[in-house]
Amino acid sequence: MNAPTPAEIILAEPRGFCAGVDRAIDIVEHALSKFGAPIYVRHEIVHNTHVVNDLRSRGAIFIEDLNDVPPGATLVFSAHGVPKAVEHEAERRGFRVFDATCPLVTKVHVEVAKLHREGYEFIMIGHKGHPEVEGTMGQLSEGIHLVEDVDDVATVQPSQTERLAVVTQTTLSVDDAAEIMAAVQKRFPQIRPPKQQDICYATQNRQDAVKLLSPQVDIVIVVGSPSSSNSNRLRDVSQKYGTPSYMVDHADELQAAWFEGKQRIGLTAGASAPDILVQQVITRLRTLGAVSVRTLDGIQETIKFPLPKGLKPEA
Repeated sequence: MNAPTPAEIILAEPRGFCAGVDRAIDIVEHALSKFGAPIYVRHEIVHNTHVVNDLRSRGAIFIEDLNDVPPGATLVFSAHGVPKAVEHEAERRGFRVFDATCPLVTKVHVEVAKLHREGYEFIMIGHKGHPEVEGTMGQLSEGIHLVEDVDDVATVQPSQTERLAVVTQTTLSVDDAAEIMAAVQKRFPQIRPPKQQDICYATQNRQDAVKLLSPQVDIVIVVGSPSSSNSNRLRDVSQKYGTPSYMVDHADELQAAWFEGKQRIGLTAGASAPDILVQQVITRLRTLGAVSVRTLDGIQETIKFPLPKGLKPEA
């Protein structure tokens, strides 16, 4: 690094794995241990290349279509959740199923089902094509309308507005979601807001940590895969604060030119990125001239979600 004084790495806190990701990976690992390979997983269990490749090397087979799962197989649903039609199809085919849907996503599904029974339609704030959005919207056959931005709010056409509720993708930018929510409430003043904030605690905490980190550093590196929504949002948050920010899937993607003249390097990781990748980035940054590492004070997360029945360790 072309720097007049030694460079420092400053770690955001919290960063990396959340409880939902921990649980999802544990489910696949326990299934492999208990039933042996192969274990079939619908969609990437979490959106991280390293995690998926590691599990694949141990006997997990990732599929998108249940036609690719042989009779009698063990099937795991990814942390993002699945549409009702996929649940019903897996049941019809008689697979042994373990649902690794994050409990915070399941909470949204339960709320949608409950309000639907009460006659509600829904506005969903989220990204089209994301598996979590497809899973939540797939809880209903009709009556749920996706908006991706403020412009979409102006054109969405629910069939009625007397019973209308909002749900959101759990991994959105907190600030972007608030802006879209404000537009929704302006157009539909009687709309029912989320029962609790749908954006998950881990997404909120990691974004808050980057908001604290960004003004204190010259550059922010986010460890995360391109398919990871929450990792992309961490980079967006940093850039909104005017701090150059780059997302890398692994340490080899770091470019020396990014760090020329940079004294303080901020480092964080998306909720699906394992700590080993962060440590590899730190090692690579040391070869580029970083000489010290410190961690900002932040929230210590203690939430842990239990494994499903049939996979819990023997007492």
